[in-house]
Amino acid sequence: MYQKEILSNGLRIVTNRIKDRSSITIGIWIAVGGRYENDTIKGAAHFLEHIVFKGSKKYSCKRIKESIEGVGGLLNAFTSEEHTCFFAKIPSQHFDKTFDVLSDMALHPKISPYDVGKEKGVILEEIKMYHDLSQYYVLELLDALLWPGHPLGKNLAGDTKSISGITSKELKDFHKEYYIPSNIVVAACGNLDHQGVVDRVRRNLGQISGKGGSDFLKVDDVKPAKNVSFSRRPIEQMHLALGMHGYDETHKDKYGLSLLSVILGGNMSSRLFAEIREKKGVAYSIAASSKALHDTGVFLIRAGVDNLKIIAAVEAILIELDKLTRKKIADSEFKRGKEYLLGQLLLSLEDTMDHMLWIGESVTSRDKLRTLSSVVKEFDQITPSDLKRIAKDVFQRSNYRLSIVGPVSRKNESQIIKVLEEV
Repeated sequence: MYQKEILSNGLRIVTNRIKDRSSITIGIWIAVGGRYENDTIKGAAHFLEHIVFKGSKKYSCKRIKESIEGVGGLLNAFTSEEHTCFFAKIPSQHFDKTFDVLSDMALHPKISPYDVGKEKGVILEEIKMYHDLSQYYVLELLDALLWPGHPLGKNLAGDTKSISGITSKELKDFHKEYYIPSNIVVAACGNLDHQGVVDRVRRNLGQISGKGGSDFLKVDDVKPAKNVSFSRRPIEQMHLALGMHGYDETHKDKYGLSLLSVILGGNMSSRLFAEIREKKGVAYSIAASSKALHDTGVFLIRAGVDNLKIIAAVEAILIELDKLTRKKIADSEFKRGKEYLLGQLLLSLEDTMDHMLWIGESVTSRDKLRTLSSVVKEFDQITPSDLKRIAKDVFQRSNYRLSIVGPVSRKNESQIIKVLEEV
């Protein structure tokens, strides 16, 4: 049962009680992420996610970890383009103590110059690590193609210059600007009492204050200068990412685009898996997905491909996309894709962690509580004809952006560009 309450300072609380669970997952969501930063402080939101673990007003770094892990709990955090979330999953009897630690850590961090200086080295190594992992770096290249010059097109963690130059004062200022009641959602799921959660949150966070921070830089009509990016690396497998702008989180067809991603590359029954891996044998891994943001979105296909078969892989992917724009999906394939998507959602909501992420993201992004039944109704209104219409809207060659990492030759580059531009 979903319940929501707003404190007098504007902080929102949302809970879901699941009686037959022994755990509670708590998340403190902040409506700020990588797209809220300028170049000087690029990576600030992610840096804050790191630095709050180093100590707070009441708890040392050691006590933060031991207080939660010492009772068998899990403590972690993540930063995305539009959110930061600090969360813990613990046996339900340890809720009060866990929330006291989590809230003090997130809302009252020390952010000392000494800790900031040390953590810079850690974050720079993290940036290097993901740069070295070709399957991740190819996505960074794709973002730069989709949103050139925009914060969404830049590394979420920042770069060497911004991280090296950032100061504890700048992090404190960023925290003060965005970690304010109207930007905060506390989400909890599991064996809990709603009023008990509200009372605890009010005791810990009911007195914090602050006015609205700066808004994010909107995505207008971005006009990319190029549609292909290559990074030559002497590795044993090509990594490709093909992307295009999709729908934002308020668009009426965002669920239809999600369903298209399942049919195209969401599982072993999907078209790309059957054609690229099973039939042609040119890739080990291949998948499609879609993501909706506040004012934009992306449809993505990523694959690890045989170095000698990169041209064949790109051609085959484009053929499958074109098919979806020309032919209506069969009713049996449509039904199978929809049942898979909803089934996966249902299974994920059995876990208190995934359920907390579901309700927390929904309220933080749209200030709405999505129920499973409401989502099912949305999908029930989608038809195979809708998917063909959506495919024609999104899968246009002029919108495609392609990044490839691997030992790609000059000749292959020219061939890939030619294939991508063919209509």
